[in-house]
Amino acid sequence: MLDAALIKECADPSLKPVIVEQFVQAVGSEDPLAISVRSSGRLILVPKPKTPEEAIEIVHQNIGHSIVRVGLTQIPAGIGLKDASELKVDLVDPCNNLRTGTAMFAKILRIVAKWYGNPTSEEVFPQLFDDAIHAWRTGKFEGESVFQAEDPGGAVVQRAAVESDDAAEGEEDNTILKPEENLIEPDDAGIRIDLTRIGGQK
Repeated sequence: MLDAALIKECADPSLKPVIVEQFVQAVGSEDPLAISVRSSGRLILVPKPKTPEEAIEIVHQNIGHSIVRVGLTQIPAGIGLKDASELKVDLVDPCNNLRTGTAMFAKILRIVAKWYGNPTSEEVFPQLFDDAIHAWRTGKFEGESVFQAEDPGGAVVQRAAVESDDAAEGEEDNTILKPEENLIEPDDAGIRIDLTRIGGQK
């Protein structure tokens, strides 16, 4: 769980703190030095960095030919930069990463909200949030590259929390994920249906 002081000091002020928490729960990492590298849709195993300098070195080694996500919010490294040499250790600084990541996510929320016609009802927000999370993971929304897209501006009406059917009683809930966003591969999923009664078996 993110520290409330870190959210207050560093997160984008246009997002409610509870939305920031749920955003990081859905797509981020508890480890500020976390790095994930994907190439052609496959996750590439990389050494676990022990220092910010090691983390940036791993980013430099992989950024030219893979999609590299970094830090608490798993920002796609290199967005908006002309050269990989511009990547600095502040990319994995918790406060800077949270500030940059939440600002990017807030922009994506505004892009999604604009597509929906900028709804003013809080009831629509879980769907907006869901689509924005999907766009963050894929980098696309309605065929548009969301990280490079212009910010449409405006405010997004947010609920106090994004509800989930899996939420424990009264506890903070996780985001609602679309089936295709589940990180478990279909072949790896466990059997969820009780088949023991079929054919009269008990």
